[in-house]
Order: sequence, then structure tokens, then C-alpha cells
Amino acid sequence: MTTAILIAGGAGYIGSHVALALCDAGRKVVVLDDLSTGRRDLVPAAATFIEGDIGDRDLVRRVLAEHGCTGLMMFAGSIIVSESFQMPLPYWRNNAAAGLAFLETCVAAGIRHFVYSSTAAVYGTPDRLPVAEEATLRPISPYGRSKLALEWALADACEVAPTRFAALRYFNVAGADADLRSGQVSPVATHLIKIAVEAAAGKRDGMTVFGDDYPTPDGTCIRDYIHVSDLADAHVLALAHLEAGGDSLIANCGYGHGFSVREVIEAVKRVSGRDFPVGLGPRRRGDPPALVADSARLKRMLGWTPKRDDLDLIIRSAFEWETK
Repeated sequence: MTTAILIAGGAGYIGSHVALALCDAGRKVVVLDDLSTGRRDLVPAAATFIEGDIGDRDLVRRVLAEHGCTGLMMFAGSIIVSESFQMPLPYWRNNAAAGLAFLETCVAAGIRHFVYSSTAAVYGTPDRLPVAEEATLRPISPYGRSKLALEWALADACEVAPTRFAALRYFNVAGADADLRSGQVSPVATHLIKIAVEAAAGKRDGMTVFGDDYPTPDGTCIRDYIHVSDLADAHVLALAHLEAGGDSLIANCGYGHGFSVREVIEAVKRVSGRDFPVGLGPRRRGDPPALVADSARLKRMLGWTPKRDDLDLIIRSAFEWETK
């Protein structure tokens, strides 16, 4: 039997791009997704799709056995920082409890390679930028705390099991596949570039900047934006590293430089050639002033070289997807 890679949450934004990258590389891919936020049409045609919950142990055991899965990538979970303050327990249930059940089932089944979708939210408000993996972990949202909890559980499990893991801590992911096979489709957009291109495409009347009194040059938050396809490449490299016998690792995924909210909005207007109203609102809870990655470890250990480190390119691909 040809071995397969199981992608939990592979019908979502990032998961579907990683599924595309693996299929493009000729790998056998199985996608498990409950479609609570993902979309069936984002799953590559070459992948096997199974609708279901990662917390369903019997289902996961059956999928792993029937498809000969030797490795997996974990994207399933809840991801909206502001929402996690309003409904913290569902975030703990989806990200930590269901994730733990999934992890236990996979370790018991003998899965050797586990790539985990983690987040820069584990750092909270860092003391210095760019932030390295050794920085103090002090998440300031239920989202960040629930993601860190599973990252810790994964590391502990791999101490006593033959499983090795890669936890990739994402900074701000944006953009779309160059061939427009997938992109961001959140029913309620929360990411800046997604919201701004929706406004440029006429899908919303305008947008709001949340806070202009941060300790940054223009008063708005600064973020490190990484193209989703560069992030997908990092996952493929992380899996290859583990399959080649490499040690477990934790690595930041970002470009090492940031743009402010206002800079991004102006770039969207320039790239799209369209203007739209921008209002000002209060700060959102859980937003650190600035987050920029030190991604030296990712480059050193995995040989990752970003190919799309260009804000205009990221925005253009997102806008083309939005207007598709």
C-alpha cells in the first residue's frame, strides 16, 4: 500500500494550500475535515476527502489504517483571537480537547511524523523584535493559550513515543494560490488583508482600523505577513525533514519584517486601483502592538527560502481570488 499523509482540517484556508502542495509533489493525500469552517471545493481533486471530526477516535483509527497513513498535518481548530475571548470554552474544546484526542489516537496508531499548525499568538506581546522561538511564551488570548497547550502536549508525547513533530508558529498568513485553486473563504472575515480586499472588491461598504494609538510609527499595529504558498512550502519541507530522520523542531514562519495596518490598507488601494472608506474604532482585546518573526531557524534547519516575500504580490493574489 502506498503510504499517505493525513491532513486534518485540509478543507480550510491553510490546510487546502498544503494539500495542494503535497499533491503537486506527487504525494498521496487524505483530507479529514468536518466542514464547519472549511469548504469541500477547496480540497484538491487528487486528494481523498473524508468528512468527519478529529475527536472521533474510531473514525480517525479507521482512516489511518485504511489509507496507510504514516504522517499527518494538523490544521483543524478555531482560530479567531477576538472570538476566543467571547467563547473561551469552545476554543479549549476545539483546539485542546479535540486536538488531544486526535493526538492520542495518532500516537497509539504508530504515526511517526506530526506537523502541527501553531501560532505566533503563543508569544503574546514580545519583549523584543523580531521574536525568536526562545522568547518567553505568554499568550494573552484563550486562542493562544489553547494552541500552546496542544503544542506542549505534543512535545511531551514525543518524549515517550517514536513520533517526532514539527510545530510551525505562523505569523499573519495571507494571499492565495497562484492558479486560484484555493484562497481565503471565511464567512466572517477577521484578517486584515482579507477584509481590505473585500472592501476593494465592493463586497463590503468599507472597513475599520482598530486602534491608532499603539506605540508604532503611525499608531497602528504592525504584523509580519507571509504568503500562504510560502507557508505551504514550509510544511512540505518540515514533513520531509521528519521523514528523513530529523529531530523534532519548533520554528517561526514569517518574513522578518512587518507592515502597519495603515500601510497594508494603502497597499490594497494601490494594487487594486480602488478606494474605499476606512473608519476608526477602539483597540481589540488581544492585539499586541507589533509581531515580527525571526525565521532564521526555519531557513537553517529546513532550507526554506521564501519565493513570495512581496506585499504587493500577496495582496494581488488575494484580490484576484476575491474577484474570481
